[in-house]
Amino acid sequence: MHSLLNKLFVKKGIKDARELSKEEKVTFETWNGILSKEELTLEDVKEFCRSQLSVIESKWQDLNTEQNKKAEMIPYYTVYKTLLNAIDSPKVAREALEQQLENLIK
Repeated sequence: MHSLLNKLFVKKGIKDARELSKEEKVTFETWNGILSKEELTLEDVKEFCRSQLSVIESKWQDLNTEQNKKAEMIPYYTVYKTLLNAIDSPKVAREALEQQLENLIK
């Protein structure tokens, strides 16, 4: 485990990754993978976006999550999904998605 994650665990009183929820484990594994590499690849960015989409989708499926909390996740989901589409799409479609992202930023 990366030293920064270890410090975070100590601060939060977490002894082991097994204490984390399913969503927290996904985030932990993603962060640990990113921090263990010298340089991120485009595939790393795609995997990060996919894992964040998965976390959001699981929270949407959780009946204990309040509706207003679910609604707050929509912009995050949209950005992650748009980034994945921009990375994976051909040049013309990429330009359209770049314009959409610029509009979202404004």
